[in-house]
Amino acid sequence: MLDSIYVGMTGLLGYSRGLRVIANNTANMNTPGFKSSNLQFTDMFYSGRNGAGAQGSGNLGHGLNTTGTVLSFKSGELRQTSNTLDLAIDGDGLFILRNASGEITYTRAGQFEFNADGVLVTRGSGSKVMGQSADGSLVEISIAGLRTGAGKASSTISFAGNLSSTGSEQTVNGVKVVDAAGGEHTLSAKFTNTDSTSPGSWKVELFDGTTSVGTGQIVFVDGRPQVGSATISITYAPGGTSPVPLTLDFSKDVTSYASGSLSTLVVGSQNGYGPGALTGASFDNAGMLVLTYANGQTVKGSQLALGRFDSLDAVEAVGDNEFKAVNGRAWHIGRATTGAFGKVQSGMIEISNVDLSREFGDLVIMQRGYQASSQIVSTANDMLQELFAMKSK
Repeated sequence: MLDSIYVGMTGLLGYSRGLRVIANNTANMNTPGFKSSNLQFTDMFYSGRNGAGAQGSGNLGHGLNTTGTVLSFKSGELRQTSNTLDLAIDGDGLFILRNASGEITYTRAGQFEFNADGVLVTRGSGSKVMGQSADGSLVEISIAGLRTGAGKASSTISFAGNLSSTGSEQTVNGVKVVDAAGGEHTLSAKFTNTDSTSPGSWKVELFDGTTSVGTGQIVFVDGRPQVGSATISITYAPGGTSPVPLTLDFSKDVTSYASGSLSTLVVGSQNGYGPGALTGASFDNAGMLVLTYANGQTVKGSQLALGRFDSLDAVEAVGDNEFKAVNGRAWHIGRATTGAFGKVQSGMIEISNVDLSREFGDLVIMQRGYQASSQIVSTANDMLQELFAMKSK
């Protein structure tokens, strides 16, 4: 009967552990990146009736044992958010983190932000999110020095439209030029018909206000720019900045057909832009940092490093939505969109993979097992009490 009490107590202990695992899973049903776990049950050792450990049908069991929990890395639902630094992985990869102590951990909860130093960290623990350099080493992902995008001096100004071959002259205003320091200048281009001296030719003069900054000539043959004269090179030197080599391009969309005195020639585009402040940061499917600036430019930065493991016995949960490698030889480091690492989804998070209906079903089983074990202990205790009562008589 004492053995029966012991067996019942092992059941109480085992089912109470199972209840704790279910409680932890259920409590984290809304925790991003959380992976549920299952408690593993086994029976304990057996011995013969005479206590000598003899084998055979007379062996008696010594109760219930637990061998720890096993994580379920089934993917959770990907839920959209309004934060471009919320990241999820559609695949087997995990984000790689480095905490303040230099320890490497892994997570599926991609809730990140840039700290005051411009380093990408987790919003919970503040661990640094690791990227991968060209040589494969782990590096920080930082926007330090990238909060303002540098400007680019104009080098090509393209024109479009028809320059009437029967007109005498035309002035195109609003020719925007960006200098090497990012400053903008508005110039004008004057076109003078010189057909009388050279058939189909026009004199092109670029003005900054009333000051001529360069001249050239364009020649049309059958209404199209002649090869070799379709571009004009001019060096513009605004005060206080470096000279800007400019190419006036008429080769694509410019014609010269008779249309009276009406010309439709305008500036089509120019390739310069001024400096711009950082307006947004996100990651593409390959885990590449994408920075956007107020000047309309987009720049790509560092690339996220991802880790994955071969077997569940190589990973262990450590809290804060993080995991650590138990067996480093079973882990691999790589980049998104390669192998089984998966794709990075920006503006999304992976929610918990807890199956609430299953947890409630397991909860009923644990409750019934606990009640049954409790009944065994109570019955064995009643039998002992009856035995003591018989002895007292």
